[in-house]
Amino acid sequence: MARLKGFEKLTNVDEALAMFFKALKPRSLSSEPVAIENALGRVTAEDVVARTDLPQFDRSAVDGYAVIAEDTFEASQFKPKTLRLTRRDRLHQVQAKQVWTGNLLPKGANAVIMLEHTRMVRNEIEIVGSVTPSENVSKKGEDVKRGEVAVEAGTRLQAHHLGLLAALGITEFNVVRKPRIAIISTGNELMELGGKPSRDQIINSNRYVISGLCRELNAEPVYLGIVGDDEKEIRTKIVEGLEKADAVITTGGTSVGAADLVPIVVNKLGTPGIVVHGIAMRPGMPTALGILEGKPVFVLSGYPVAATIGFEVFARPTILKLLGVETVPRPRVDARLARRVAGALGRRVYLRVRAFEQEGELHAMPILTKGSGLLSSLTKANGYVVIPENREGLEKGENVTVHLFSPVAGGRK
Repeated sequence: MARLKGFEKLTNVDEALAMFFKALKPRSLSSEPVAIENALGRVTAEDVVARTDLPQFDRSAVDGYAVIAEDTFEASQFKPKTLRLTRRDRLHQVQAKQVWTGNLLPKGANAVIMLEHTRMVRNEIEIVGSVTPSENVSKKGEDVKRGEVAVEAGTRLQAHHLGLLAALGITEFNVVRKPRIAIISTGNELMELGGKPSRDQIINSNRYVISGLCRELNAEPVYLGIVGDDEKEIRTKIVEGLEKADAVITTGGTSVGAADLVPIVVNKLGTPGIVVHGIAMRPGMPTALGILEGKPVFVLSGYPVAATIGFEVFARPTILKLLGVETVPRPRVDARLARRVAGALGRRVYLRVRAFEQEGELHAMPILTKGSGLLSSLTKANGYVVIPENREGLEKGENVTVHLFSPVAGGRK
């Protein structure tokens, strides 16, 4: 019954994360080769170095005529100059060769005059404008030079990165292997999706929330199923998770009630076990952070919103470190708060909001709900605002920073 009294002390969010990282000392995982067509979203394990110049030769940046720039000086609409056309690979004075965007420049040419600044007259062209040396020319190595780092280690590869690597002729490179994250749901009341719940059962939605959050980071969720409020069952699943994955996430059973057994099991399994339990945050106060066999163990609330915030604050930066990515915040925008909201002195509040643009200004409308089990408070929101521990609340019209997990809405709905 002593456990029912609650937490004797709550740890500050920043202090909790610092304590956890100090004990864990997270490092990026091993690397593996990947073909470029399968590399989108993966993280480079090492610098990818260009093996050739890009472009590999001086080439035209426009459709037009390769010329010797000095032959065009002082040409204008009122005083055009005439150049002889050639098909040879070398230009001499007062000659031009037709080229298209991307074509190799003939030897001797040092500029390209755009097609619209010329007129064809039999086997010659009249030019009605001048160009300077290197104008409308993509120089050899202008984009990337041979031996230069094309993509740095720790880069999450996007489409444009793949385009650059393809242009350089690079078909395969090393990436950090995907972290495997074991997911365990606890609670006698849980049942899997697909069955018909009885009056005292609930569908295990946390499985899909946490798996989705892992996949967003390009981590691989390993779902291990539901376990009841039983120490032996919980222990068996956590041990399995440690064997199969790089990190373990449990949901449920993390408070101080008689059935909240997960932190007890983690402490019995090894050292250091639970590093911190009970964090000064809302939602997610019962969150616990543990380490077993050098692997992180996140003991999250069974309430979906609290579990999501716990993942956001603690699991997300840890998974990024396993990927070798510098921990970076979500995209942020400044907005005006649409209504006053209360805080919770001594606790950091993660307020769900809907950021929207109206008449050229960004606003943030709080999603007002009670409790941390209402998933609609997340589906109606596209970001969150942090209310600091030392604030009683935020005022209507106050400038706030919105941490976005989906795009800003075009208008209030």
